[in-house]
Amino acid sequence: MAYTARTLITRSWYLSGIVARNLQSVTGDQIQDGLMLLNALLDWKSIDTDLIPYWTYNTSFTTVPGQETYFIPNCLAIESVTFNIDVVRYPMDFVTRRNYFGTGRIDNISSLPFNWYFNRALGGGTLYLYFLPESNYPLKIMGKFGLQDVTLDEDLSTVYDPSYIEYLRYALAEYMCSEYGIIFNPQSKKIMDKIVRQLMYVTPPDLSMIKTSILTEGSGYNFGDVNIGKGWRPN
Repeated sequence: MAYTARTLITRSWYLSGIVARNLQSVTGDQIQDGLMLLNALLDWKSIDTDLIPYWTYNTSFTTVPGQETYFIPNCLAIESVTFNIDVVRYPMDFVTRRNYFGTGRIDNISSLPFNWYFNRALGGGTLYLYFLPESNYPLKIMGKFGLQDVTLDEDLSTVYDPSYIEYLRYALAEYMCSEYGIIFNPQSKKIMDKIVRQLMYVTPPDLSMIKTSILTEGSGYNFGDVNIGKGWRPN
């Protein structure tokens, strides 16, 4: 069953107590104000991604030979990226913004894309790959996806499950109270705080570490790897 933004806004006005349920109707101006507040809330939640509990395994992207950047709509954060050659999946290493954009390199080398960086942008984010892919490699991305701006009749249930929509209802009602300068119902505030605590435990961040020994041989990828081995090394 569809759950539109209009439905969420209407129910949030009632929850806020600003509009009395069964005694008053939500006006057109309140619907528009509610939409503005909902989009502001979604924009903020796209930054505070800890409270978005959905990690999605996206396998719909394929690299284009020689192309470095790939825009991913509604993508808020990425945890891991891999690429496939036939049925074999190969890991890719995340590099920091400074290392990706601020270190010396040859920009036009096409090989296996072993390094990635993700940069948030309006409506999603851009995935950067290096080396430039030399072929069409299927990408598998583990990331968080969410809406940033919605229309009144947009179906929220296509992106969020009912439990998260219920959280948005409480959060939006609190936003509405703040906008009107009134105190959010303390009992409703307790319920929202309980929902927030539960959301934090749905998919906690993966804090595992990959250790690298100083005794391992080799020093990263060199010109031989790129121009001769194309990223491959013998055992």
